[in-house]
Amino acid sequence: MDSISLNKYISETGICSRREADKFIEAGRVSLNGVVATKGNRVASGDTVLLDGKPLRSNPKRIYLAFHKPKGLTCTTDLRDRTNVIAYINHPQRIFPIGRLDKDSEGLIFLTNDGDIVNKILRSRNGHEKEYIVVVDKPFAPDFIRRMSNGIPILGTTTKKCVVEQKGQSTFRIILTQGLNRQIRRMCEYMGYEVKKLKRIRIMSIKLDDLAPGKWRYFSEAEIQEIEELLEESTNSYE
Repeated sequence: MDSISLNKYISETGICSRREADKFIEAGRVSLNGVVATKGNRVASGDTVLLDGKPLRSNPKRIYLAFHKPKGLTCTTDLRDRTNVIAYINHPQRIFPIGRLDKDSEGLIFLTNDGDIVNKILRSRNGHEKEYIVVVDKPFAPDFIRRMSNGIPILGTTTKKCVVEQKGQSTFRIILTQGLNRQIRRMCEYMGYEVKKLKRIRIMSIKLDDLAPGKWRYFSEAEIQEIEELLEESTNSYE
């Protein structure tokens, strides 16, 4: 194989994302050809990579799940958290969530053992769409939709313009291409509203549809291909 970055090599074994691989490297837990590895190292054919002194198993079958996270579960791999999504799903392979969905929110989240795809999907510059249905605590003021669409000042910045559509007196649909911490809740709070229900119904081309709360399914081959094409397009647009 051509040489690849060490964090990518580790993530492609399916044990973690690239970000987590960097943490392993920084902690001195990874060695490359008998030498403690550093960030920026590259791996070529014939190289030996060990994590905690043990060789990494490479190239497991790639797993991609769509899960309808119910309210009350936490998107974490920390098994000390009794509400963690990993224990709830109890998949026989080691998987981890792509991104987050607040504990008080519900809806679609992806889980995988493909650390490389995590990095590509979460890269904010790629502008991948996430769609939500939101219910707030009271009917909207007349300019609510316009102001939400054009950007709200939160967390020291202004949110990107986005699609917002009214669905009822206190319900709206919103499509985001960024993922600031608790973004929708903070946007609504700035406008004087409290989110009572938040449900993610789409990530990129994958829809929640009629997947019941607490249930998961594998991506279809067509969905995997479509996701890969979208990721390739967004990557090429920045090269």
